[in-house]
Amino acid sequence: MTHDLIIIGAGPAGMSAAITAADLGLRTLLLDEQTQLGGQIYRNVARTPSYMDTILGADYVCGRQLVSRMKESSVDVSLSSTVWNIEAGFDVHSLRDGKALLFRAPQLIVASGALERPSPIQGWSLPGVLNAGAAQIAMKSGASIPAGKIALAGGGPLLLLVACQLLDAGANVVAVVETSPAANLRQALRYLPGALRSPKLLAKGLAMTMRLKGAGIIWHKNATVLQVGGDDKARSLSYEVGGRKQRIDIDTLLLHHGVIPNTQISRLLQADHEWNDRQLAWQPRLNDFNETSIAGFRIAGDGGGIGGAWAAETSGRLAAIGAANALGRLSDAERDRMSEPIRRKHATEMRIRPFLDALYRPPQWLVAPKAEVIVCRCEEVTATVIRQSVALGSRGPNQTKFYNRCGMGPCQGRICGPIVTQILADELSLDPSEIGAYRVRAPLKPITLKQIASLRQMAK
Repeated sequence: MTHDLIIIGAGPAGMSAAITAADLGLRTLLLDEQTQLGGQIYRNVARTPSYMDTILGADYVCGRQLVSRMKESSVDVSLSSTVWNIEAGFDVHSLRDGKALLFRAPQLIVASGALERPSPIQGWSLPGVLNAGAAQIAMKSGASIPAGKIALAGGGPLLLLVACQLLDAGANVVAVVETSPAANLRQALRYLPGALRSPKLLAKGLAMTMRLKGAGIIWHKNATVLQVGGDDKARSLSYEVGGRKQRIDIDTLLLHHGVIPNTQISRLLQADHEWNDRQLAWQPRLNDFNETSIAGFRIAGDGGGIGGAWAAETSGRLAAIGAANALGRLSDAERDRMSEPIRRKHATEMRIRPFLDALYRPPQWLVAPKAEVIVCRCEEVTATVIRQSVALGSRGPNQTKFYNRCGMGPCQGRICGPIVTQILADELSLDPSEIGAYRVRAPLKPITLKQIASLRQMAK
């Protein structure tokens, strides 16, 4: 064994887990493919120019404290390390500086975070159409913003946050087009009492709403039939509101319909998963200390269920405490005593989630499209073609590959996977839990034969 514990992902969950594990005396290795600590949420936080602090906000800036604590810990950190395979017994294969490396540990925590939900609308594969998260990454990484007229479409707190950040950065935001159905509000009201116990988060949402209204931009809600116009790039956004057609000239369109757990590694290791109907996504089954159905394999943060940055930190700490207990470094009594206040804090951070999940539940026409819209961008497979595969005998995502290559491109189904599951469920009149998901195989990321051969030589 090279370590007691290996952690994959250096975002809030991974860093919190690593710091906690090191404090408990575990030889801990933290792997991340970025060049800096922080993950997606705190990307480049230690190096962001000070003038960006006001734009990106206090929630982002507070990540510097976590990065600072991480650097002061005894954790072995390996950045610019891409994990491309994990074998039984937690042999973790990574790629760094063109060389394949192998690490081993009896305990593994994956904190790979979330992915933005795919937004398959007409024209979403045109140049100039991005995820809202991509625009935020550009602000964090290089203090850059898109040029020209920018529209944002979709739903969720991040959509509003990015719109506000772009406005504060001086971008030309011309419109926010929300697609969340009007019926969502009625469903969300049943969870309002719990949300009211998180007044600071509700206040942030209200402040973003007032900021956008004060900017005097176009703001439409309950939009349907979205379509991006343009031959060579995005030129316009068309949609309907209340049966009336609308059209906006744009240079850039930012799409966002929430985030879903990144389950690539948990599926590679064949851990048990379940369909979360509130978040319309697959997530791994976890116990009270974030252990999966595979002993010693834990998932922390949004990869185990969407909760946000603060919940990710508490999730990471609980996972590390569970690992220390499994290794005999903590008794059951010590484990329970340490975890009790963390668990209470975690529950506090999660109180608002049912309200947000219901309020921003994406529309059915988006998650299971019936129109002639591209679903698999890698292989350019449309929703119509996926539905036709059912008539040919397909009963699941893996079968569908044989009929149309959907999910066999460079992204390996990361983008199209959730949509394919829901299209097949809709076409077969089944619950998504009965349909299943793509089977994940190594390598998780591209690697050359030469690099694989170097690993064999190192192991001799």
